[in-house]
Amino acid sequence: MTVVDEAVVEGDWEYRRLQLPPGVSRRAAATQLSIHAEFAGWELSTVRLYSDGTRRVWLRRKRTAAPLPGIIT
Repeated sequence: MTVVDEAVVEGDWEYRRLQLPPGVSRRAAATQLSIHAEFAGWELSTVRLYSDGTRRVWLRRKRTAAPLPGIIT
């Protein structure tokens, strides 16, 4: 199960953190992140891989006047 934190707004950017559990393969993680990028306008900011296999991913996107549809809610 992927853990999603609330978005953090900093200047012109909106950030959101995802935590991917150890059992998620690299290919599955890439697919999930591609879906967020394609349909919700997110781009990859930072990825940290921990020794237990957990990945902590920061996504970002430019803030807009109209909200973008999102996979991440």
